[in-house]
Amino acid sequence: MSRLFTPVDVGPIRVRNRAWVSPMCQYSCDAQDGVPHDWHREHLTSFARGGAGLVMTEAAAVVPEGRISPQDAGIWDDAQAEAWAPIAERIRAHGAVPAMQLAHAGRKASTYRPWSGRGSVPVAEGGWEAVGAGADAFGRFAPPRALSGTEVEALPDAFAHGARRAVDAGFDVVEVHAAHGYLLHQFLSPLTNSRGDRWGADERGLRTALLREVVAAVRAAVPHAGLMVRLSAADWVDGGIDTAMTIEHVRVAMEAGADWFDLSSGGLDPRQEIPLGPGYQVRFARDVREATGASVNAVGLIDTPALAEQVLADGDADAVMLGRPWLRDPHWALLAEAELDGEPDDSVWPAQYTRARVVG
Repeated sequence: MSRLFTPVDVGPIRVRNRAWVSPMCQYSCDAQDGVPHDWHREHLTSFARGGAGLVMTEAAAVVPEGRISPQDAGIWDDAQAEAWAPIAERIRAHGAVPAMQLAHAGRKASTYRPWSGRGSVPVAEGGWEAVGAGADAFGRFAPPRALSGTEVEALPDAFAHGARRAVDAGFDVVEVHAAHGYLLHQFLSPLTNSRGDRWGADERGLRTALLREVVAAVRAAVPHAGLMVRLSAADWVDGGIDTAMTIEHVRVAMEAGADWFDLSSGGLDPRQEIPLGPGYQVRFARDVREATGASVNAVGLIDTPALAEQVLADGDADAVMLGRPWLRDPHWALLAEAELDGEPDDSVWPAQYTRARVVG
């Protein structure tokens, strides 16, 4: 059997294989209430039916102002949790682990969804004032308001309440989103956090206080769930986060109770220069895994079964997350299993589909 189709544990949660679905924003809560609906159910369930081991929701905002766009999904109230529950149930019914990403967009909030416009949505059109670690804008977005110390102190509870709702709705794994230029990433990076309070740099020059408290609060709220953290392991701008800093961020989050790390990069600064190519972020997963012993997944242009298998066989990561390949083919894992393994894997192939499996 290929490495890709062996089980793995995210904390206390067993996952049937290591071919996972990345969180991918759908910008489709058209009522602008954060409540998921038929699109989200059909979108996410298709990947579970298609053989994925873990299916992660799009970013679910833990407070209304934490949405990237007015059409983003949320987990800040019970109506949203009730709507997520049947989606989690259907993912599980197809053998995959339902997971939810908990998020706050910070200074990148209140923006148009990709097919509706560019830049910040004015308040008159349903937008709101974004907030951040500081008051500097992201590119041409509207400048945010810097959060007060009291407001920052409330954030761990917001993430914890979101995690509790997610688990009560049936999700087995939650992920704290601290990457891609969103709020927790803004607090971690020297490029966006020059605060002079306890939420700024410590004596070692690290800015991990908020990450530590959020992870600890989530862990306390959902002690029996798998807990992942997504990090940007490089800002791709001089003076920003690099791998050495990321290793320290991982150590802090592990001490606070994180089980697993999802290693991505970028998204914080429009000046970034990213050398894109197949598996271009795998080295971040490898370096973190070697330095800390943490369980990690790799993500980023891992499109083919052969490359996914190589990443795992080389010991660079413990799982792989894919995004666009799943959108192109929700049955990506079925095709990968047929390509990599000699005998059909009953944990991946629905009995109704096995007649389509061709080997050789």
